[in-house]
Amino acid sequence: MATAHINGTPADFASTVLMPGDPLRAKMIAEKYLTDATLVNNIRGIGGYTGFYKGKRVSVMASGMGMPSMGIYSYELFNFFGVDHIIRVGTAGALDKEIKVRDVVVGMGCSTDSNYAASFALPGTYAPLCSYKMLNACAESAKEMGIAPRVGNLLSTDVFYSGDEVNERWASMGVMAVEMEGAALYMNAARAGKHALVICTVSNHLLTGDEISVQERQNSLDKMITLALETALKLD
Repeated sequence: MATAHINGTPADFASTVLMPGDPLRAKMIAEKYLTDATLVNNIRGIGGYTGFYKGKRVSVMASGMGMPSMGIYSYELFNFFGVDHIIRVGTAGALDKEIKVRDVVVGMGCSTDSNYAASFALPGTYAPLCSYKMLNACAESAKEMGIAPRVGNLLSTDVFYSGDEVNERWASMGVMAVEMEGAALYMNAARAGKHALVICTVSNHLLTGDEISVQERQNSLDKMITLALETALKLD
C-alpha cells in the first residue's frame, strides 16, 4: 500500500529499518554496507533501500530533518508497512564535557522541547524511552565490537540555533547530547507497540566548539552504522 510519502508495499521493507536523517547517507549505507540493495522508495527524494547485511534482510531509509518529518516516516513504516524496529542513525551535538567528537551515544531516553506529545492528548508529561530489547541488543553488539558507547538521555529539540544558556541548563540535568528526531520516533514506536532506538555519532561539541566536516558527516560514521547493523542481526 503506497502512501503520499512512501511508495511500495509492506513486502518491500524488512522488519528492521535503519533511519538516518540525510537521504545521501541512506544511499551511502545501502551502497557501502548492504548487498543486493534495491531502491524501494524515492518519493520527494527520500531514498529507501532494502538489501542484506551478513545474510539478514535490512532496510535503510531517510527520515528527513526534525520531528515532524521523522513523525511522518516512522508512523507510516510502523503502521502501514509492517516494520517492527527502527534504528535512527544520526549525528548529535555533545553537551557532556566527557564526551568527545566522533564518540557514539545511545539514547535510553529523549527529552524534548517539542509539543509533539500533545497530539496523543495525554493528561501529563510523557517520557519517551527506547526499546529495552533493542538497547540490550545494542549493548551486546558494542561489547562484541570492543566499543563503549555512552548511554543516557538525549535532547530532541525543535530549535537548531539555541543559546549557550539553554544548552547549559539541559546539560545540568545530565542530558548528554542534542539531536532533532528521537523523541518523535520513540513516541510513535510506543503508540504502535513497536521498537525503536537512537544511535548517534557526536559531530560537534556545543561546549568546546569542536566539530567534524560536512563531508565526514555524510560519508563516514562507520562505527555507528556498523553498531546499528550488528544490532539489527540480533532482532527477530
